[in-house]
Amino acid sequence: MPTITQSLLKSIEQLACEAGEAIMQVYRRDFSVEIKADNSPLTEADKAAHEIIARGLQALTPEVPVLSEEDTQGFNGANAEGFYWLVDPLDGTKEFIKRNDEFTVNIALIAQGKPVLGVVVAPALQLTYLAAEGLGAFKVGSDGQWQAIQASLPPQAGRPWRVLDSRSHPDPRMAAWLEALGEYETQPMGSSLKSCFIAEGKADVYPRFGPTSLWDTGAAQAIVEQAGGRVVTLDDQPLSYANPQQVLNPDFVVWGKR
Repeated sequence: MPTITQSLLKSIEQLACEAGEAIMQVYRRDFSVEIKADNSPLTEADKAAHEIIARGLQALTPEVPVLSEEDTQGFNGANAEGFYWLVDPLDGTKEFIKRNDEFTVNIALIAQGKPVLGVVVAPALQLTYLAAEGLGAFKVGSDGQWQAIQASLPPQAGRPWRVLDSRSHPDPRMAAWLEALGEYETQPMGSSLKSCFIAEGKADVYPRFGPTSLWDTGAAQAIVEQAGGRVVTLDDQPLSYANPQQVLNPDFVVWGKR
C-alpha cells in the first residue's frame, strides 16, 4: 500500500509534467483527431501522455492498479487495500483541439473511495497544482517552489459570487441554479482548471450539470478538499470513487470554504 508522502507527491508531479511536455510537443505542430466510440475526440497527445503516466505509475507503485481514460479495459478494480490510480492523460481535449491552452494532465490516488492525492498540470499555461492528505494543497510557482493555497470564504455583502462555467459543455439548467445563488459574475473555463482556481481562491463556485467521468474530477477534488473547499453532489454528499466500474459522475458543485 502506498504511503502518502511529500516524496510520492513530488514523483507524481514530475510524472505529470513529463506527460505535459509530451502533450506540448504535439500541440506545437499539426495533429490529427480521432473520434472514439463515445463520440469524444482523441489525439496522439492523449495516447502519448497515457503511455508515459501508465509506465511511470507501474514503476513507482506496481501494486496499485491504474484506471485511465485511455485504458478502461485494463482496469479490474482497486487493490485489496482499496487503492487505485485515476488518470486523465489529457483533460480538455476539446480545448487542446481549439488551441486555447485550457487543458490539463490529471493524476489522482484513490483510497477507499476518496481522492487522497492529486496533481493537475496545465502545460500550455505552465501551471501546476498538487495536494495530498496530511500535506495540504499547493500551486507550483515559476521558480518550482510549492506555494500553499487556500480556497476563499463565501463573498461578503457587496461582492458578487465568482462563478466558473464550462467553456465547452454549456447546460440550460445553469441559469436557474445561478438565479437562486444571488448576485454573480461568470467566467468560462476548460478542464480541471476550474476546480483548481477555486482551490486557489480565484473563484467561489463551479456548478457542473451534465456528464463527467471520475478521471475528470479525482485529482482536482483532492486539491480542492485539501485547500478547504468541497466537491459535492446536489444533495451535498462528497463525490465518491468507491465504485469505479461506474465511471460517470452525478451532477456536482465545487465550493470554496463554506
